[in-house]
Amino acid sequence: MKKILLTLFVIATFGAYALSLRQRAVGTGSIGNTNSATITPPSTAGKYKNGTYTGSVADAFYGNIQVKVTIANGNISDVQFLQYPSDRSNSVRINTAAMPILKQEAIQVQTASVDIVSGATASSQAFQQSLGAALQQAA
Repeated sequence: MKKILLTLFVIATFGAYALSLRQRAVGTGSIGNTNSATITPPSTAGKYKNGTYTGSVADAFYGNIQVKVTIANGNISDVQFLQYPSDRSNSVRINTAAMPILKQEAIQVQTASVDIVSGATASSQAFQQSLGAALQQAA
């Protein structure tokens, strides 16, 4: 009977200790949650001068990318592609997929510092360059 009680005591103690370690590792329990799941970007309202600005032509390896940005109420409201690699079927496929993503993110983050689209690295970098040049004019 003593062995069973001792075994149950060890299991209960170890279980409580393991739970305590797990709670600390995931940031819950008495220590508190120090991990932030939600990151709020800084406010950029009214950052740019209203108007339409054309960026420089940027090399995207298989062709050039050039964008035109529209600023309304001080914010990026639209981005249009004036040039993009479109003479090869692979370039058309890649850019057709990447362009809406790049445009949406630029409008969301209100800057040219957008994430690179996987599979469209050169196009993404050229987009950043052309949009950055346009936004410098709007600053």
